[in-house]
Amino acid sequence: MVCKPHICLFGGSFDPVHSGHLHIAAAAQSACQLNRVIFLPAACSPFKQGKRTMFSDAQRLDMLRLATAEFPWAEVSDLDLVLPPPSWSWRLVEHFRRVEPEAELYWLMGTDQWQSLQQWARYDYLTEQLRFIVYHRGSAPSPREGVRSHFICGHHPASSTEIRQALINNTRLPHNWLPPQVEAYAAACQNSL
Repeated sequence: MVCKPHICLFGGSFDPVHSGHLHIAAAAQSACQLNRVIFLPAACSPFKQGKRTMFSDAQRLDMLRLATAEFPWAEVSDLDLVLPPPSWSWRLVEHFRRVEPEAELYWLMGTDQWQSLQQWARYDYLTEQLRFIVYHRGSAPSPREGVRSHFICGHHPASSTEIRQALINNTRLPHNWLPPQVEAYAAACQNSL
């Protein structure tokens, strides 16, 4: 009997990718026995139209590749960056369903995304195609009827917003918020402005 590959899609701005993102992905990979976690930096979220990222698409990809290099299960995809905006999750799912027809597909998200999931375009299609891994702090959010979900609890204090502000102000980041290679890259990008 051949086992289906378990592939998880992890979308976000990753502006920049930080240790919290890696912690969440590693927890999901372990808890759900995932073969691959695919990091998908978003071009333009439908919920954040008009908001620009601090780092360019190429820089966000570079930092993701640096951050995930030591994880054999991690991949980085530029798929959302090459599709026309906005970033529709269902297009990513359609793509991976085509290229991985036998795979069990997962989507990794935080509680805030889980709470707004019903507002996502093609909600029924997404819930039909995916299992959702919801990473939460404290008590687990409520399950949704008919939605396959797995809840994992944990905490990492890193914040992309606070990291960007520290880089702008040239102030010291809290220890372990960025992988060292990402911190060096991000600082070099900021210093070149």
